[in-house]
Amino acid sequence: MAVFRRRYGASPLHLLLVLASFALAAYAGVRLLKGDTLGVALWFVGAALLHDLVLLPLYVVTDRAAQCLFREIPGQRPPRPSVNYVRVPLFVAGLLLLVWWPLILGRVNHYTAYTGLPADGFLERWLLVTAALLIASAVILAVRRWRESAPRRRAARHERRAREAVR
Repeated sequence: MAVFRRRYGASPLHLLLVLASFALAAYAGVRLLKGDTLGVALWFVGAALLHDLVLLPLYVVTDRAAQCLFREIPGQRPPRPSVNYVRVPLFVAGLLLLVWWPLILGRVNHYTAYTGLPADGFLERWLLVTAALLIASAVILAVRRWRESAPRRRAARHERRAREAVR
């Protein structure tokens, strides 16, 4: 077992799970390509090109702008990535949009017929969830910054008291 772990770099269970995931992906690919092979291939190439040529540069520019807005003050403790307080909620909001975009953008006409539920209101709910995520992240950032500044506030208070005692 130790020889296998040293040569492979992980446990045999890891290898089994990786092989099972490849088998599942191959099965899904075969099933997917069974109907419209050319259409699926064009969609895949188009999605890859859209991501690499449009979305990736957009991610980079947006991330650099967020890093400039949340730049740490040099000379103070090791910098903490405050930009992650923006990245994480926006990532979750983007993931929700990616999964539910037909409902959020109102592109599904048969939703009400299949579920009996109204198909409107998803855009408003997504915007509310996004706002709640950003507000929660801002509150967490504010609380952490306030707690980090507690020793400095205490030191300033003690210094003030010492100056008043000297007078």
